Amino acid sequence: METTITIKKRFAEKMRRGYPLIEQAAILEHNQHIQEGAMVTVVDEVGSFIGKGYYGKQNKGIGWILTKYKDEQINEAFFMTRIQAAFDRRKQLFDDQTTTAFRLFNGEGDGVGGLTIDYYNDYYVVTWYSEGMYQFRDDIYSVLKQLATFKGVYEKKRFAQKGQYVEDDDFVMGERGEFPLLVKENGMNFAIYLNDGPMVGVFLDQKEVRKSIRDNYAKGKEVLNTFSYTGAFSVAAALGGATKTTSVDLAKRSLPKTIEQFSVNDIDYEEQDIVVMDVFNYFQYAKKKGKAFDVVILDPPSFARSKKRTFSAAKDYTGLLQEAIAITKKDGVIVASTNCSAFSLEKFHTFIQEAFKKEKAKYQVLEEYSLPNDFRTIKSFREGDYLKVVIIKRK
Repeated sequence: METTITIKKRFAEKMRRGYPLIEQAAILEHNQHIQEGAMVTVVDEVGSFIGKGYYGKQNKGIGWILTKYKDEQINEAFFMTRIQAAFDRRKQLFDDQTTTAFRLFNGEGDGVGGLTIDYYNDYYVVTWYSEGMYQFRDDIYSVLKQLATFKGVYEKKRFAQKGQYVEDDDFVMGERGEFPLLVKENGMNFAIYLNDGPMVGVFLDQKEVRKSIRDNYAKGKEVLNTFSYTGAFSVAAALGGATKTTSVDLAKRSLPKTIEQFSVNDIDYEEQDIVVMDVFNYFQYAKKKGKAFDVVILDPPSFARSKKRTFSAAKDYTGLLQEAIAITKKDGVIVASTNCSAFSLEKFHTFIQEAFKKEKAKYQVLEEYSLPNDFRTIKSFREGDYLKVVIIKRK
């Protein structure tokens, strides 16, 4: 049974132009007792049809429009069409022997908001972003079995309160993997864990940036990688000929994880520095010790809270960048990155401009990156194109 949701006039036009998220603030009227996964028909205030989709609470939305056609059925055949198209678009990636990890299906960019599918060397990871999307689980897995040859499939459920990860056995079908699973990215090796929480060990959306660091910026340089997670940027820098890398992250597990990533690339981790410390405390330490770096990589989370500090990219990125500028050598490079969808690239440039002005330093933009092609986006949903990376030379 389908439920009708009425959208306020000022939101209706945006949705007609292809905006797929059914926002909580856009709703004028709907049945308060809709079940997660229920099919919904979206209409404007005069009852004109806008689209059809499903009900599923996720962040600021309560569902996604999946089709603009009244008569199109949302069933296994529907998902088959969209996932088949995603396979076709990424055929070249399957043929590339130097890269064995990439995104196969990117939510609304591939036509189904609330769902992503990643490929890791003959294994797939399906991520569900709402209980509503999870109701289509049987259809999605049936399609995957028909279209893909795989060793195994894992899933991540990100639909607990506020999008947090649901702890569960992530294995779905096929054979369980032996971990770490080694994958390649532009010839670099990464150790992956598909059975160990919401994150697997490397962020696939940064592959072009890692390649650029390795190929263009690392040779003969001393590199600082902040918010380093498992050290993937440090691996790229070391493989690119950096004289030394320093990886800094507050999480204790970043130490063994970074050692592992160096080791699977035959890099002697004892020749690198791996520091478990709050990044802002490290900046103070580096200044006190007179340390300066040729390359500084800044890729903080959009929001983070430690015992002593709260960081919000939207509010605090300018200050973070000031700290980085202070320990970047003249003619050195800063890789400024954010995955925060709350502001645009233009706004990000104002943060950069403000930080350099406050530090009385000049700069030149060398390169910019957004999401790679496998992270397909649509123009009508700007929030989906979240990644902003600006590579800057300090003059």
